[in-house]
Amino acid sequence: MVKKDTLVDGEYWAVCRERNALSAAANGHSQVFPKARITVKDGWAYFYRDGAEIWNCNAVYAAAQFSVQPA
Repeated sequence: MVKKDTLVDGEYWAVCRERNALSAAANGHSQVFPKARITVKDGWAYFYRDGAEIWNCNAVYAAAQFSVQPA
């Protein structure tokens, strides 16, 4: 079953909703701040910067916590 509040497999840009690095760190998003590329596959979101994976989480969490746009 696919939830409607998740991301489907594909490539995206994630922008932190936090306005500064301190807020991002407090919410556990410092590695992603201010934005990162996401690859979603099989319900997991893998965040990349400069071609290296920097973080990952499930796709539902990514959709809820970041402003996500197609790449």
